[in-house]
Amino acid sequence: MVTAADQEHADAAWQPIADTDDTDVPIAKLAAQVAHRIEADVMRWGWPVDEPLGSEQELRERYGISRAVLREAVRLVEHHRVARMRRGPGGGLIICAPDAGPATRSLVIYLEYLGTSVTDLLQARLLLEPIAVGLAAERITEDGIDTLRAALDEEEAHRDDRANRSYERLHPLLGELSGNPALHLFIDVLTRLTARYSHTSRRLSKATVREAKETAHEAHRAIADSVIAGDGARAQTTLAGHLERVASWIEEHRVRRARVAGAVIEPEVADGSRAKLAEVVAARIHDDIAARGWQIGSALGSEADLLARYGISRAVLREAVRLLEYHSVARMRRGPGGGLIVTEPEPQASIDTMALYLEYQSVTADDLRVVRDAIELGTVARVTQRHLDGDAEVAERLSSAVRWPGEGPADQPRKADLFHSELAELAGNPVLSLFLDVITDLFRRHASGQDRTLPGDAAAEEVQHVHQRILDAITDGDTGVARHRMRRHLDALSPWWH
Repeated sequence: MVTAADQEHADAAWQPIADTDDTDVPIAKLAAQVAHRIEADVMRWGWPVDEPLGSEQELRERYGISRAVLREAVRLVEHHRVARMRRGPGGGLIICAPDAGPATRSLVIYLEYLGTSVTDLLQARLLLEPIAVGLAAERITEDGIDTLRAALDEEEAHRDDRANRSYERLHPLLGELSGNPALHLFIDVLTRLTARYSHTSRRLSKATVREAKETAHEAHRAIADSVIAGDGARAQTTLAGHLERVASWIEEHRVRRARVAGAVIEPEVADGSRAKLAEVVAARIHDDIAARGWQIGSALGSEADLLARYGISRAVLREAVRLLEYHSVARMRRGPGGGLIVTEPEPQASIDTMALYLEYQSVTADDLRVVRDAIELGTVARVTQRHLDGDAEVAERLSSAVRWPGEGPADQPRKADLFHSELAELAGNPVLSLFLDVITDLFRRHASGQDRTLPGDAAAEEVQHVHQRILDAITDGDTGVARHRMRRHLDALSPWWH
């Protein structure tokens, strides 16, 4: 239960936000700030599911805002599945147990815009999924065995059902059985993106589809049997071969230059309720934008055009537009020549949404370290190969990043991160780069929650020296030494994140 002491602590931590009558900041921006504050309070109180946060009047007084700002903020909080507004006597904003849907959808939107390829997905999956099945083999329980076998039985039962999605469930399930929430969430995202590419395949015969499902089912059963037997090495080898065959099948059969297909927002959510109509409409508009090739600056139509096209009310459309604006997918421009304008998505909404869900899942510093190490060691190998292939940009950008902890602005909190983020970008895989941003953001939240000074601020000279040593190995073309030095560097950083 949210106690009076909890509320006093929150009130002391936050000052009221200026309302729209006193500032030029638009309602949408204020609403996003309030939504973040509500979500921070929920996390600070330990996420007490089903407890009320207060009535609409109490929330307006607590955060010092108008009804219009609060209602927009509540829409975002509901979109994240953090809380929901219950009307009537005894109602108010009620804390929920969120599902991974909003976090996954947010990331799919951004990665789809970037043009993530099947190769990008395979690289990311080959880095992360073997770790997950190895952990699953170590931690498998009787309940886990039953769950795996039930998933395989469902695959077998729907072998001839083209619409059934059971073949996409085993990989996220293995991520869940790893016991690592970050691995689970990232594998869920990767599986969904892979499935969306597979849905762009040419019209295939029933025999071809059945053969593909039989091959996948055999691989899934072999992986599951290895996990159940506790043979992590065999499970990893079988999994890697299966993922490579999946990528080859998609490349062979999909229509070239086709946009990925399938709804970003499913009509059902984890608790069995239906997604809000505004979320479904936002998903349809997003898919229409993607189908047109994401033409930045183009207009999808006026408000009247959109109301007629989607057959909805003005209230539903405006709520859908708020969600699209939050993810920087589109914005509504008023006045002559206005309408819903396509914009360039940016990653912060995805990072914030995923970090929020992982906080609810009580992700630990060790969970994050496992994923971070896999990504960073994988990117080092790819960047070293890029340098060996003659790309002069590698040395130029990384040399600048090495100097940045000492040369960058004194008030910039992420100076030491630049070397790592540049490595991820130079690896050329947008999935790994974005995943690393999520992990870094969560590490910083852990550190700030413990009032620790981050190592980049206190030890710039030492950080520069270590980064330079890694760069030296990369420019020497010595992948083994580069990975060794990066691993030692990451190990040395671990105490700061606990």
